Amino acid sequence: MAHHDPTGLPDGPLAALLVAHMAEALVFADKEGVIRAWNPSAEALFGFTAAEAVGRSLDLIIPERLRPAHWQGYDRALAQGATRLGRRVLVTRAQTAAGGTLYVDMSFAVVADAQGQVLGALAVARDATARYQEEKALRARLAALEKGGGAD
Repeated sequence: MAHHDPTGLPDGPLAALLVAHMAEALVFADKEGVIRAWNPSAEALFGFTAAEAVGRSLDLIIPERLRPAHWQGYDRALAQGATRLGRRVLVTRAQTAAGGTLYVDMSFAVVADAQGQVLGALAVARDATARYQEEKALRARLAALEKGGGAD
């Protein structure tokens, strides 16, 4: 097994297997925002096959109303070589091949080569729709209880 750095993370075939088998969706886009990597979990989450997604803009999964903010943040992160979120997870909306939207927990990283040249950005996502809807319902219930004086 080849190692490319002291972290012990593999490169080559094992690295590809790890990405293919991870439960989270993994999407890598180049500096222009064109999708270059799309794992099987991305296919399951967003509904687009790798053949349908690779080579297309990230707009494929970004709801239209969120695109201006997305591209502003994307360009800023690539220029700075890091995201403003660091390692934190963001809950955001994504669109699916079926035309629907879902909530996703998403983390981002700027990817650079060994010489520090930015290659693009990586996103790792997990479906958060059910949790988001449950939390929204709980917030509504709490607000109703508070409005009614909380007498139960």
